[in-house]
Formats: sequence, C-alpha cells, structure tokens
Amino acid sequence: MASTPAPPQAPPKPTWDPRTPQLPFPWLRPTIRIRLTLLYGGMFLIAGIMLLSIIYLLAAQALHEGSGQAFTVTGSDFDVNSPTCPQLGAASNQAQFSAFLKQCDAVQRQHALDDLLSRSLLALLGLAIIAFAFGYAMAGRVLSPLGRITRTARAVAGSDLSRRIELDGPDDELKELADTFDDMLERLQRAFTAQQRFVGNASHELRTPLAINRTLLEVHLSDPGAPVELQQLGKTLLATNERSEQLVEGLLLLARSDNQIVERKPVDLAEVAGQAVDQVHGEAAAKGVVIRGEQKSAVVQGNGVLLERIALNLVQNAVRYNVPEGGWVEVTTDVRHGQAVLVVSNTGPVVPAYEIDNLFEPFRRLRTERTGSDKGVGLGLSIVRSVARAHGGHIVAEPREGGGLVMRVTFPV
Repeated sequence: MASTPAPPQAPPKPTWDPRTPQLPFPWLRPTIRIRLTLLYGGMFLIAGIMLLSIIYLLAAQALHEGSGQAFTVTGSDFDVNSPTCPQLGAASNQAQFSAFLKQCDAVQRQHALDDLLSRSLLALLGLAIIAFAFGYAMAGRVLSPLGRITRTARAVAGSDLSRRIELDGPDDELKELADTFDDMLERLQRAFTAQQRFVGNASHELRTPLAINRTLLEVHLSDPGAPVELQQLGKTLLATNERSEQLVEGLLLLARSDNQIVERKPVDLAEVAGQAVDQVHGEAAAKGVVIRGEQKSAVVQGNGVLLERIALNLVQNAVRYNVPEGGWVEVTTDVRHGQAVLVVSNTGPVVPAYEIDNLFEPFRRLRTERTGSDKGVGLGLSIVRSVARAHGGHIVAEPREGGGLVMRVTFPV
C-alpha cells in the first residue's frame, strides 16, 4: 500500500521586519520639540545668569557708593567737613548733627538706587537686543528645512516633478516630513510618466491603422467607376477617420503639454497669432466671419509649435462658434504690465458665466458633449490651458456683452 505523501510544510516566517525599527528609548530621539526645548531653555538660563551677574555687580557698586557719608573732623572744636553732606558743618549740637547725617544718608541711598535702576534697565535692554538677534538667527537655522521644503513644493507646483528635497540632518519631524514628501513625489512622477507613456504609445499605435484606413479610403474614392453610394459611404468614413486622427493628435499633444517646457526659445506672439490667422482665414471667409485686430510684438520664452497651437485653437473656436451672419473675430497681442498678452474676442451665442469652466474640460462644450459636435473633437481649450500652464501662463475666459467670448492668455516675459 503506497504511503500518503506528507503535506507541504509552510514556508519559514521571515526574520526581517520591513517596518521601521523602534528605538529602545524613543524619548531620546532628537525631535524638534526636544531641540527647541533645550535651545530656548538654555538661552533663557544663559540670559538669566548674565542678567543676575550684571545686577549683582551693579548692586555691589551701588552699595559701595551709598554705604555711608564721607566726612572728616578737624580742629579742636571738632569741625566736620563732608563733600557729600556739606550741611553737617552747620550742626550746632549732637541732635542736629544726627538729623543732618540721617537726611544725607537717605539722599545718598536714593541716589544709589536710582543709579542702579537706570543701569539695570540699560543692561536689560542690551540683553533683550542680543536675545532677539540670537533667537532670530537660531529660529532661522531650525526652520531652514521648512524653507527648503517650500521651495521644492513650489518647483513641483510648476510641473517639475523631478525635484527632490533630500534633506540632511538629524532624524527629526522635519526630516521625516521631507522623506515622506520625496516618496510622494517619486510615486507621482512614476504615475505621470506611466500615464504619458501610455498615452504616447496608444496614440502611436492608433496612428498606424488610421493612416492605413485613410489611404485605403482615398484609393477607393479615386476610382471613377465606383458606385455613387460607395463614394458617399467612403466620404463619410474618411471624415470619421479624419476626426479620429484629430482626436489622437489632440490627446498626444494634451499629454505632452502637461509637462514643464524645458527647452525655451524666444517666440513672438504677434508672429504666432499671424500664422494662426492665415491658417483659419479660408474657413472664416467661407463662414462670412471677418478677422481683425492688431498684433504688436510680444516676445516670450517657450516652444513655438505649442504656442502656435494655442493661437490656432483659439482662433478656430472663435470662427466656428460664431453667429451665422455678420460675425467677427478680433485677435490682438501686446505687452501689458510686464506680461505678454494674447486676446481673442468673437461674436457668438450668449455664454452664461457659470458655464465658462466647463469649456476647458476635455470633450465638453456648452451644455452638451463635444463628442456630438462636428466642429471639433472637444480638446481645443483643454490643450490651450495645458500649454499655457506649461509655459508659466494662464488663460481667462469672460463672456462678451452681446454674445461671444473674450479669451485672454498671459505669459511671463
């Protein structure tokens, strides 16, 4: 009879604990609380010792000066001479002499106390100035890691996820905060990188079949012997394919523009706006929309292709979402208050102020989904906002009185 195999043994428990080891005496950890307690307690002790020493020296000097009267007895008639109490010489009897002496002692003692008070106040003022200066310097030294964390957070807010704090020093709360912040930035960077890589790869993979579809459709449409129904279907499919290509390109550009622009070159917004107007001029003429406006030189540091995309998307939207007759689009560039400004205004339907924020959401348009519109893929303003942020600028949309919008994009010069 075959023996029953023994059940597999459980794997041994790991001897290493991945959790942070606990110190045998956690209260000995050099935390900020303990360091500040020792620092300011020591400063208070040193200041108290110095103040007591100064007061002791001043009191000793005051006692020495006011301990008694200096007088001499001369002649056989016991004439008394005192530089500090001259009225002693005028005493005619012992009672009057004692009264004058007591009065002079009181005056001398009061003078010594007044002098002690004035010198003590001066010493206290000097120690206060020294204490404030030393405390300010030490507080700046203790809080300097917070400034480093703040600067790194500000750099990260500008889409520079590669920055790290890498704080050195004692293992206190600030270092723990900095290390936690670095770990969070590391995870965020990996997540953003993976997202952008996925969008880029997906867009690249979608380009190939869309390009093949476009080529096949164009070949079939070029056949003069094709039936009319087939040609109509081919045109419909070609328009759908073109819209899908625009969507893929928009997604790829939106993913790329979320990063900070590293390589910057001087770009004139007037030239960028002029090129955008030239590209949309034919479409505007077909819709009866007049494009006007003066483009003044406004040079910024950035990527010319992305900045041109901003102007092109804004002008295209202004032309497409316009009134059927008598519409116009005004495109201006200028430098105002130290910032380069691109303004695109247009006539069009009335836009409620509470709907403005929805216009910048992907695949959204006024009150409806943009995916159902034949005027675009719904990424134009989303791309504009992302590209503007990547250049350190921002875009503001305002409803125009009478209908339409005023799009204002500002960039640092």
